[in-house]
Amino acid sequence: MQLAGQVAIITGGSKGIGRAIASRFAEEGASVALVARTEADVEAAVVEIRSNGGRAIGLAADVSSESDVVEFVSR
Repeated sequence: MQLAGQVAIITGGSKGIGRAIASRFAEEGASVALVARTEADVEAAVVEIRSNGGRAIGLAADVSSESDVVEFVSR
């Protein structure tokens, strides 16, 4: 539990390397906040992390959009 009490924002967290990183961070105790462009993919990753005992939230957003980033971080 090297990341207990920490929060990680992970962009591209719904697939591939981003999803693997999110899962591993959650396994190490971090609360993870996932962001990706496709809502269904983000939700699937969040469900998977939570089903394995992790803490996760997610939001579909475009990180090239400042307003999307501001909204995501505020959540």
